[in-house]
Amino acid sequence: MMKFPVIVIVACLILGTVIPSFCAEDESGFWVSEIDEATFARIKGKSYKDDCPIPLEDLRYLHVLHKDLQGITHGGELICNVYIASDVLEIFRALFLAGYPVERVRLVDEYDADDETSMRDNNSSCFNFRFISHTTRISKHGLGLAVDINTLYNPYVKTVKGKLTIEPDTAGEYTDRSKKFPYKIEKGDLCYKLFTERGFEWGGEWKSVKDYQHFEVSDEVARKLYPDYR
Repeated sequence: MMKFPVIVIVACLILGTVIPSFCAEDESGFWVSEIDEATFARIKGKSYKDDCPIPLEDLRYLHVLHKDLQGITHGGELICNVYIASDVLEIFRALFLAGYPVERVRLVDEYDADDETSMRDNNSSCFNFRFISHTTRISKHGLGLAVDINTLYNPYVKTVKGKLTIEPDTAGEYTDRSKKFPYKIEKGDLCYKLFTERGFEWGGEWKSVKDYQHFEVSDEVARKLYPDYR
């Protein structure tokens, strides 16, 4: 099994990340904290599986606010890697202040860590220890280094052995990106800009596969944090 070291503050500083305070609560509804016992109880055996090699010390709990398509404000929760916690918090703050619609932001554990179910519900999330679809490689979500936004309307699309695969499988009508529909992420829109300006890669720009919901750190960054990552 891959053994990953705990991410220490020095390593993150070398990589240019500002580490948030361990419990920097913000009265506006945006804050980040370590994974406490109550939160761990919610994710244990679900997104944090028994064979997960990522130390809890590498993860952070985020509370955010977001607006749906009707402009109604909701509270949201994510778990992500400490390396991106500050950036993700500020991205969600900026999306909220701009009124950019994000329908749901719930821990994937509320869906028993089942990605398909979470995506069908148009849920936005981050950490879930798992492998990339149709591969044996740990997903960036498994490292807490990728974020999916408005997942039903921005599906994962790939041809596997000549067969078109769409995830979630209820998102077929949203694979035609020339159409207009709600919650759609496009190159140049606010969500795209906020993530890419902070160094995230957008799956909608990939060549062999399209993952329109997906923003992740580069392989280079992932390997700096976790030298065994391949």
